[in-house]
Amino acid sequence: MKILIMGAGGVGGYYGGLLAQQGHEVTFIARGAHLQALQANGLQVKSVHGDFHIFPVKATANPAEAGTVDLILFCVKTYDTDEAAKLMRPAVGEQTAVISLQNGVEAAEQIQKVIGGEHVLYGVTQISAALEAPGIIKQVSQFRRIIFGERDGRITERVRNIEAVLKSAGISVEVSENIQKALWEKLIFISAASGMGALTRLPIGEWRNVAETRALVIRLMQEVEAVARAQGVALDADVVEKRLAFIDSTTPQIKASMQLDVEAGRQFELDSIIGVIGRQGRQHGVATPVADFIYASLLPLQQKALERGGKRGG
Repeated sequence: MKILIMGAGGVGGYYGGLLAQQGHEVTFIARGAHLQALQANGLQVKSVHGDFHIFPVKATANPAEAGTVDLILFCVKTYDTDEAAKLMRPAVGEQTAVISLQNGVEAAEQIQKVIGGEHVLYGVTQISAALEAPGIIKQVSQFRRIIFGERDGRITERVRNIEAVLKSAGISVEVSENIQKALWEKLIFISAASGMGALTRLPIGEWRNVAETRALVIRLMQEVEAVARAQGVALDADVVEKRLAFIDSTTPQIKASMQLDVEAGRQFELDSIIGVIGRQGRQHGVATPVADFIYASLLPLQQKALERGGKRGG
């Protein structure tokens, strides 16, 4: 399969590397020092599932150089969605499928507005992977899972074909008939992991069992659940308990990607991970005081990063 990785940071670089290992024609879209390292030295992956090195790799800043592709894994930071979607237009042919693996619940709709809804599949990924250095990806989670599906829940031929390709690369894959549910379930988790991690600057294992902090995390999760239900998303009755159990089972040293960006002084996905909760809550008459507090607490750091020119994260 001819595959374009739109955003070859931790998530895109890792999944793209696995697919390249299987012989697929993979083009990595990157920029700056990371692009230069990929072109000169290939892609090096350090992973709990086994290290590997791919050389040479096809890496460029211009998606048009890939030609028309079969599949695009869209992995850029959410604040770059519109720009990246416009940039990848030359690679989108009549049969091209695009899977957004971004954080938040709004990115796929943004992509649709640029390239057309017929190309876009909605996706969620569960993984901890980051750019350790130019050309080097470090993946530290036992889980490397992709959940994806058609927006309307149909199990189409293209979905089954993509499922087979991803599974052949060793990725845990779930085809969803209710992808909105999966998106909001992840937001319940990632808003807590990102928000509390960014506030405390500690790995997940050092804040999840502090009673007062845990109580705040539960309240945040309940706010996200309430916003989702107000929009008609059919979540499980015990969704908060399940996401909290996932936090408890996660490797103690893990930090969310938003937290890593905050600590590095880069722009981070504040609006798509935290701001969206209050924004959509207000649209539906749902109070979100914890989310609003976290957003207001982190906003000065976002503004400072932008003033320093720290727009490009990960």
